[in-house]
Amino acid sequence: MARMVKQNNTQGLPSREQVLELIETSDKVIGKREIAKAFGIKGQEKIALKKLLKDMAEEGLIDGKKTAFTRMGGVPKVTVLSVAEIEDGEAFAVPENWEADSGKAPPRLLVIEGKPGGKGKGKGGKSRIPALKVGDRILARTEETGRGWTAHPMKKLPAKNEALMGVVELDGSGKPWLAPVDKKVRNSSPISDLGNAEEGQLVLAEATGRSRKTGVKVTEVLGDPLAPKSFSLIAIEKHGIPHVFPDAAIEEAERAAKLPVTADKREDLRHLPIVAIDPADARDHDDAIWAQPDGEGGFEALVAIADVSYYARPGGALDREARKRGNSVYFPDRVVPMLPEVLSADVCSLREGEDRAAMACHLKISKDGAIRDWRFTRAIVRIDQVIAYEDAQAKVDDGSAPDNLKHLWSCWKALAKARAAREPLDLDLPERRVMLDEDGRIKEIAVRERLDAHRVVEDFMIAANVAAAKALEAKNAPVVYRVHETPSREKLIALREYLETLGRKLALGQVIKPELFNRMLAGIDDEANRAQLMEAVLRTQTQAYYGPGNLGHFGLALGSYAHFTSPIRRYADLLVHRSLVDSYNLEQAKPKQDVPPASGLSDKDKADLGKIADAISKTERRAMEAERDTIDRYVAAWLASRVGETFDTRITGVQSFGFFATIEGLGGDGLVPVSTLGSDYFRYDETAQSLIGDRTGTSYTVGDRLKLKLAESNALTGALKFEVPDEGGSKVESRGGKGSPRRSSGGDRSSNKPGQKPRHKQGKRGRPGNIRHQSRKKGG
Repeated sequence: MARMVKQNNTQGLPSREQVLELIETSDKVIGKREIAKAFGIKGQEKIALKKLLKDMAEEGLIDGKKTAFTRMGGVPKVTVLSVAEIEDGEAFAVPENWEADSGKAPPRLLVIEGKPGGKGKGKGGKSRIPALKVGDRILARTEETGRGWTAHPMKKLPAKNEALMGVVELDGSGKPWLAPVDKKVRNSSPISDLGNAEEGQLVLAEATGRSRKTGVKVTEVLGDPLAPKSFSLIAIEKHGIPHVFPDAAIEEAERAAKLPVTADKREDLRHLPIVAIDPADARDHDDAIWAQPDGEGGFEALVAIADVSYYARPGGALDREARKRGNSVYFPDRVVPMLPEVLSADVCSLREGEDRAAMACHLKISKDGAIRDWRFTRAIVRIDQVIAYEDAQAKVDDGSAPDNLKHLWSCWKALAKARAAREPLDLDLPERRVMLDEDGRIKEIAVRERLDAHRVVEDFMIAANVAAAKALEAKNAPVVYRVHETPSREKLIALREYLETLGRKLALGQVIKPELFNRMLAGIDDEANRAQLMEAVLRTQTQAYYGPGNLGHFGLALGSYAHFTSPIRRYADLLVHRSLVDSYNLEQAKPKQDVPPASGLSDKDKADLGKIADAISKTERRAMEAERDTIDRYVAAWLASRVGETFDTRITGVQSFGFFATIEGLGGDGLVPVSTLGSDYFRYDETAQSLIGDRTGTSYTVGDRLKLKLAESNALTGALKFEVPDEGGSKVESRGGKGSPRRSSGGDRSSNKPGQKPRHKQGKRGRPGNIRHQSRKKGG
């Protein structure tokens, strides 16, 4: 306890300054009792002390309760904190109950594992506190230093009741239940406190006991679960995607948007007829391209990319939020952008006819498509035309294309030669497109058509990404690589065993290249067998990620590859731009506005590049899962009115409990439980990825095409359930099948009896949103 001198007055009360000094310097919690003890206050003097403390609180000098005071705007010495973010492996927390009357934002505390001086650590110097993640609660000692607030965890606290999302349903007795919107959650939860919610509404709730099984109470009513934007809202909540920008990030973005873009410090490329080719309803335009013959059979080419690093500088609130998001997330009805819209949809977007700041990649391409040279500059561009893929393709096809489009297609044909020579992995992976009308109702769900226009842009982007990686390697500069590793030996062994069931061989002693898989697929004419093998090849592939070490890109058959072309929507690309700024002296003059002066990589970023890459790899996977879940819900909503119909499907996965199938041309995976396959006993052959009937010999194998009846379609979870038609119905196209499989008899499993928990029912067709879903994966 800090030593204090008792004030010499008739009441024996300390001064306001002495009370504040005691609170600020003590290493213990200071309440009324501790203040009285420190100043020797007894008896009736405690009444005067109580009034003094009340006056100090009203004057805005102290905050808190009588058992724990803090200086106004400060943090209690011991308090409960909530981990708000993990940045480069370091945890930052905020006070869980922040009630500062000043209106200031809660302080951000750096969490230091273990107590000062090495206390609080276990054997080997390891912290006793488990690894922290966003949302964790800790009891911590806090201190304010010259560098800001820090927190030393004492113990990890149980999580607060997690918000649950679901739909209110009533059973036969009128009892309310919370039906989950996550297909992985199988059971509904009893609602003990319905609040103002009504049957059929989408709500947020929290458990009233130790788990949701004991009961939940509704905390917020979100409305109609099938209303516009509900499906994407469900995904945002489920996956914890940040979608509200902090005021500080928005303010910084608005200041940055006012930065001047002039030709005095930039290469002036406004005379070139550069075009941006994008989806018809794209909300932002990262990239634009141009090419012309070089007179020697090759081409000069330009890939102009939005110069986001000029506006989003490292270290500020804007940069922290962009890194936390990692990437934009694209739903059919909305985009959750990585950057505030003043930048992502306006100032950074390469709009037609407007001057824009760009990072320019100049390429020299041989007639065989080899990249002979590259050069990076900061430029000012004026896009000649923003054109949709379909429109660009139509102009080329009918001969009405202007010269700039003709040159692009000619240059692309050279790049295509180089692509064919290196033989990247060639898998036919159709992409579903959700089209919505003006009222947000689903108008159509179909496979997106693959045009040459898509390939043109993709190959230009790949060329620029390769050039960026090699340009940084030439300077021994930090690189955030896009890594796609060679399939692991374990997966290759599993593939070899699977191929043996098909009568095919795979020699593991050879160098594994993408062309090996291409040859496997090219040698199969039968569509069903080709689909089987393609599924097996997909299972063999590793997942791409970001990292500072170069392990190559197996799928693209490239030795050096980095994402450079989409800094509006990917933080990895922004890091690559910053490294290029440093390596090639592209820094602009210090701006007059109040923004960080440097647009290159900070020293901290250089030191923590591996941690940053890991973090944004995770946010990418989170976005992919959220986008996929949302599309599944749209598909289920689209099919809700077609339950009972029979569809052409293909088996995409087999497990011991059943198999999964997808509707051809539409998508949407659904389960066929093994219990519905009739009286035969089906054995699961993991190597062959098959369910095989002991008595009939009927098999269900990955890749098989068959007709299935849609039994259930739940738009809230995105789950589908299929059944094999009864005998006398459509035949199954299966390897080695011996007749049409039978479905076991049974009543309507979706009906409810009085007092029974409600099963998920599907109502009218879903109606969210108004924007077509976009593919934003140019350049791998």
